[in-house]
Amino acid sequence: MTTARDIMHAGAACIQENETLEAAARRMKELDVGALPICGEDDRLHGIITDRDIVVKCLAKGRDPRAMTAGQLEQGKPVTVDADTDSGRVLQVMQEHKIRRLPVIENHRLVGMISEADLARRLPEKQVGHFVEAVCVAA
Repeated sequence: MTTARDIMHAGAACIQENETLEAAARRMKELDVGALPICGEDDRLHGIITDRDIVVKCLAKGRDPRAMTAGQLEQGKPVTVDADTDSGRVLQVMQEHKIRRLPVIENHRLVGMISEADLARRLPEKQVGHFVEAVCVAA
């Protein structure tokens, strides 16, 4: 059985809630990623910020990314899966919520992220094709 742990990119780097969107954008560039988990002072996952969030919710509204923080863009409780969740359930969760990035949790701590690229590298083509059809094409 393939699990979330088998699919995920381990060691996801967090942006702290109180860090600016400018810092988040720079970290995304350094890591070559389009999203970062937002963690609080408790080192727990509080949300996810994407490059699109920075553009649409900050820049396009004339806000200053050097003043606005990652925490200001948090919205609701992030969808997550446990590291031992089987791959079928991982795909189901991502499809149900129409999300392209999924944090992986173990013992209440972030241990990795699953992206579309991770799915493509580690799952059968047919499963990935169904995911793309359900989430990406419908978006």
